Amino acid sequence: MQPLEELTRKGLLTVGLIMLIVAFGTVGYMLVEGWGFVDSFYMTIITLTTVGFTEVHPLSLNGRLFTIVLIIGGVGTVFYALSTGAKVILEGELRDIFGRKRLEKKIRELKDHYIVCGYGRMGRIICRELKQKHLKFVIIEKNPELLQGTDDIFIFKGDATKDEILKETGIERARGLISVLPTDAENLYVVLSARGLNPGLQIVARAGEEGSEQKLLRAGADRVVSPYHIGGLRIAHTVLKPAVVDFIEFATKSGNIDLQMEEVIIHEDSELVGQTLDECGIGRELGVIIVAIKHAEGKMRFNPTFRSIIKNGDTLIALGEASKLQILEEMARKTKKV
Repeated sequence: MQPLEELTRKGLLTVGLIMLIVAFGTVGYMLVEGWGFVDSFYMTIITLTTVGFTEVHPLSLNGRLFTIVLIIGGVGTVFYALSTGAKVILEGELRDIFGRKRLEKKIRELKDHYIVCGYGRMGRIICRELKQKHLKFVIIEKNPELLQGTDDIFIFKGDATKDEILKETGIERARGLISVLPTDAENLYVVLSARGLNPGLQIVARAGEEGSEQKLLRAGADRVVSPYHIGGLRIAHTVLKPAVVDFIEFATKSGNIDLQMEEVIIHEDSELVGQTLDECGIGRELGVIIVAIKHAEGKMRFNPTFRSIIKNGDTLIALGEASKLQILEEMARKTKKV
């Protein structure tokens, strides 16, 4: 049940109980004492609120007994209503609920964003990298203990394996989904649901156990990453090829201004389309090394020569200084002069 619906249910229940006990007291005094509606209603209110004013009229024995019953049953109901209202105000339930409503409104305005399922150790690293690249993303996490200190990012509390949660985070409008939940079963459910809700979505999932990678790929994941496999290879390569590992870590380290490796997508009608690597002066003028070119059809060409022609939709795997790579990205987007 959604928080606003839960609050509405509590409110209606409280109001209903108060109205019931007030009606019980008013009708009771009218029947037991024979008073009019106004006197009976007034007597009920001052009794339930424990104001202690003098009775409207002297009470008979039956009236006193009825008042005792009304106090025992009614005052408790009033105190319950007051405590519920105090809880809503003092514990911030209203603030959380309307804060969630504002969050949902902002998420509905998102487009071409990423959805990160899970905010554990891996999720935090992923979100940090996305944030540094100024990309829009939403986090889905059901464990409230992991959400501390996340005021500056979009956090959606919920179970990412449920279709309604994925829909509320705008999966139909999202560019990609990253699932790094604790278990392979949860990641499998997320991949199946996400692929069904958005067939064109880019999906990357985490695999923990051996053999889960193929299951996730069959379920619809575009990429599957096994942290234990990658970690084992990195440790082995650190021992066998320490210089190579040092170079890769230096080139791919986030925030490094001396040297970075980036993907540069050639946009349609870019001034680079149709030129060779030598003609566009990427290496000569920018000092950027093109390590590989991935063509639009998916074919990867490593160590291209200076005669290699840049085509529309190519992705350049470039190595160079951060400032120079930024210039190259601008050239890849800049429309050629007619």
